[in-house]
Amino acid sequence: MDLLIRPAEPTEYDELGALTAQAYLQDNLLDFGESDEYRHVLRDVAARAASAEVLTALRDGPVLGGVTFVPLGGPMADIAGPGEAEIRMLAVSHEARGQGVGEALVRSCVDRARAVPGCRSVVLSTQRTMHAAHRIYERLGFTRTPERDWNPLPELAGITLLTYELTL
Repeated sequence: MDLLIRPAEPTEYDELGALTAQAYLQDNLLDFGESDEYRHVLRDVAARAASAEVLTALRDGPVLGGVTFVPLGGPMADIAGPGEAEIRMLAVSHEARGQGVGEALVRSCVDRARAVPGCRSVVLSTQRTMHAAHRIYERLGFTRTPERDWNPLPELAGITLLTYELTL
């Protein structure tokens, strides 16, 4: 069966939240001081879905991954400015890695951004160690925007998120 990308259904929120938190934990992406608080944010798909679009990837069975698409700002946006959509919390289960799930989720966000009137670009933040994700972004035409790099926890040095942008 082909990979299906669609809006997450409420019955999948718990599964997708657990998958997202587990993917970040297994990749050692929750190693900063407020990891418990951010783990809760990663698990709370219902809250994300209330203010953004949460997409899920499926192939003949369980949820394989998900992403949050934020069209033109809103409460879920971290770095998006006027005319920018944002991609957040991309996660793929370890069992599904290398199968094109992450790329399909990012492509779906880009397609959605192109359909939003007034949207001129897609932006995102990523951790330095997310090398597989960086390869996806670059393959799809995203470019680094180091002038936008930022620290979500200024009280902790060394937590600088890298940023990328795709002009539509």
